[in-house]
Amino acid sequence: MTAAWFLDLDGTLVDSAPAHEAAFRAALAEVAPALLGGFDYRDHAGAGTGAVAGTLGLAGADAARFVRRKREIYRGHVAAGKVAAFPGAHRLLDRLAALGRPAYLVTAGSRGSVARVLAASGLGDRLGGVLTGDDVPASKPDPAFYRAACERWSVAPAGAAAVEDSAHGAASAVGAGIRTYLVHASGPVPGTVPVRDLDALADLLGGPDA
Repeated sequence: MTAAWFLDLDGTLVDSAPAHEAAFRAALAEVAPALLGGFDYRDHAGAGTGAVAGTLGLAGADAARFVRRKREIYRGHVAAGKVAAFPGAHRLLDRLAALGRPAYLVTAGSRGSVARVLAASGLGDRLGGVLTGDDVPASKPDPAFYRAACERWSVAPAGAAAVEDSAHGAASAVGAGIRTYLVHASGPVPGTVPVRDLDALADLLGGPDA
C-alpha cells in the first residue's frame, strides 16, 4: 500500500518548459551571452536554477545575477498566464484524495516561483505539503532531495511513489529507493515506470470515476 505520493511540478503537473527555457535564455543573454549558443534546456530540465548556474560554470556575482534574473523573467511568464496545469493534473490529485493517499509536491523550483505557479494553476489546495529547492541543500538528481521529502513527511521510501518527467528528477527519486512513474518524457529513464500522461496514471490508480 503506497503511503504517500511525491509529485514533481515543472513538466509533470504544469507545462512550464517553454517558459523556463525562455527565461534561462533571456538571463544568459544578459549575464553570459557567450554561453547562449551551447545552451540546451533539455540538459538541465528538472534541476534548480542555482544548480544550472554551477553546471554552466557561473560563479560569484555572475551566478547570483543569473539566478535572480532567470527567476524574475520566469515569474513574469507565470503572471502572464504562460504556465498552465497539464490535462489530468487536477484529476490525478482528486483521485489520490478520494483514495485517501496524501500527495506532496517535491520540486527543485524556488519557493517564490512555486507559490506563484500553484496559485495560478489552482493546484495548491490539493497538496498536503510542499518541498522546494530552497528547503534542501542538495538538488535533483541527488537522491538526498527525495530522502529529505521522506524525512519531512515520515514516509519510508518503500511506501512512497514519485511522479517525474525528467531524467534529473527521476534519478533523484529512483536513487532514494522510491517507485517512480515517468510522464511526458521524450524517452525512457532507467528504473522508472513509463506512463503516457497524468490521465493514464489516474486510471491506473482505480477508484471513483475510473
